[in-house]
Amino acid sequence: MPLSKALNAGMRRAMENDPKVLLMGEDIGKLGGVFRVTEHLQRDFGDRRVLDTPLAESGIVGTAIGMAMVGYRPVIEIQFDGFVFPAFDQITTQLAKLTNRHEGAISMPIVIRIPYGGHIGAVEHHQESPEAYFAHTPGLRVVSPSTPNDAYWMIQEAIASNDPVIFMEPKSRYWQKGEVELDASAVPLHSSRVVRTGSDVTLVGHGAMVTTLLQAAALAEAEGTSCEVVDVRSLSPVDYEPILDSVRKTGRMVYAQEAQGFGSIGGEIAATVMERAFYALEAPVLRVSGYDTPFPPAKLEGAYLPDADRILEAVDRSLAY
Repeated sequence: MPLSKALNAGMRRAMENDPKVLLMGEDIGKLGGVFRVTEHLQRDFGDRRVLDTPLAESGIVGTAIGMAMVGYRPVIEIQFDGFVFPAFDQITTQLAKLTNRHEGAISMPIVIRIPYGGHIGAVEHHQESPEAYFAHTPGLRVVSPSTPNDAYWMIQEAIASNDPVIFMEPKSRYWQKGEVELDASAVPLHSSRVVRTGSDVTLVGHGAMVTTLLQAAALAEAEGTSCEVVDVRSLSPVDYEPILDSVRKTGRMVYAQEAQGFGSIGGEIAATVMERAFYALEAPVLRVSGYDTPFPPAKLEGAYLPDADRILEAVDRSLAY
């Protein structure tokens, strides 16, 4: 099924299993969301569990915090990545800190779903990658699925978490289809995973970029280079062991992401790999990212966002050391 339908199925299953799970967001009810991720859920569960909210992101998050305090498990949709910033204060100064502020006496089982990234030809505020802001904030868990199967299971695991989870959904992959295992999750929520084995270079990324890394690995194989691909999946906390094990095997690593390079997830992971696997490296860890500018207009996004060619150029530079 497509990734969007897998998310829908995962939320449906969570709502069936727990009557305290409810959905909130702009146009998520009758419309089913801009990307139709919540399609038919209001029809099947009613408008008291799938709530169409006013256009007020700060109010949505603040309301969810109050509902979590009295036992509900709200799942919020932010319509587009660039619209999360009106709620940034609520998320980073309230939601992220409340459990610590109360010395663990209360929990905040809230999921904030954020469609993010490019490749859909959208306008300003509709294509951004703000994941580093949230990963930098203690008290928040941050995850991003790259496949329909991960989307199905990770949304359920996020809803079951007693901590707030920022759930980053790669919007360019909403229509990408894949097999979904409905019986058992393959790996826990906060786990990295090797999705292609190789021996020469380790390619690492998250979200939509994982598909691009796999494309680059296939092209590299045709040229005689074996690339291993690791899907980070969880951006906070990061499961480093699969990444480190791969780097110790290949001796080289390239991290790719749609977000800007400065102060990013890729930079943090690259630094940690340099610290913890320094003597295994045959070359510096290299990064491929969006440029340190705002996401550009739709006509320029192809030049801004990393593609297989830019990744392969980094692979060649790594092998040249």
